Amino acid sequence: MRGLTDDSPFTEFLTTGARQISEPRINERIRVPEVRLVGPQGEQVGVVRIEDALRLATESDLDLVEVAPQAKPPVCKLMDFGKYKYEAAVKARESRKNQSTTVLKEVRFRLKIDDHDYNTKVGHARRFLEAGDKVKAMIQFRGREQQRPEMGVRLLQRFSQDVADLGAVESSPRQDGRHMVMVIGPLKTKAEAKAAAKNQAKKEEPSEADATAEAPKVKNERRSRKNAERLPTEKKDATPLSNSMADYLPDELKNL
Repeated sequence: MRGLTDDSPFTEFLTTGARQISEPRINERIRVPEVRLVGPQGEQVGVVRIEDALRLATESDLDLVEVAPQAKPPVCKLMDFGKYKYEAAVKARESRKNQSTTVLKEVRFRLKIDDHDYNTKVGHARRFLEAGDKVKAMIQFRGREQQRPEMGVRLLQRFSQDVADLGAVESSPRQDGRHMVMVIGPLKTKAEAKAAAKNQAKKEEPSEADATAEAPKVKNERRSRKNAERLPTEKKDATPLSNSMADYLPDELKNL
């Protein structure tokens, strides 16, 4: 394999095992006589010699980064390259987190399905469509049922009507051997479904003011409950104690 040098058109290739990472050329790796320089705040400095651009970068304690290598002359910007790479990695991570991939979920029916099982399947499909996923409805034919495809079409049409508020038919019913398939796509995208779920969760959560107002009430209720459950310590029928020994003598001795 031919080796890669710093004089490649505009990109330096760093190879780690079988993986290649491309980065823009910076500082001394920029091998052109002059560049169009952009300041750290986006101000246009103009076309300068590469030596002057590197000197300005050193004096500013910044890096000279080639941002538009295909321009003539190439465009370079003064920036903190380490900070730039960190912010770019954070943005890439956030974009991957917000990415939503539509999944094709499958719901299977029998031609002679009872109402309870049918409603259960419809509930599953509605949950999938609400989450922004596609639903593949499949009917499995048994034996001579393959000779009655119109019954399968009617069942799938009924199914599409029951989920029409959440999805639309993308692929009409078609028979392939012992199976008949129809695909329904969601009316909301995955991202819209997630946003709607978040908003719903926020509405259901009590506000901080309500939680603060409810806290004393809950404490008072708990305290009242504990006091009600506490056993009385005083006996109503208990005889009060006396400090006189005569009170404890039999009646015969009291009259002597």
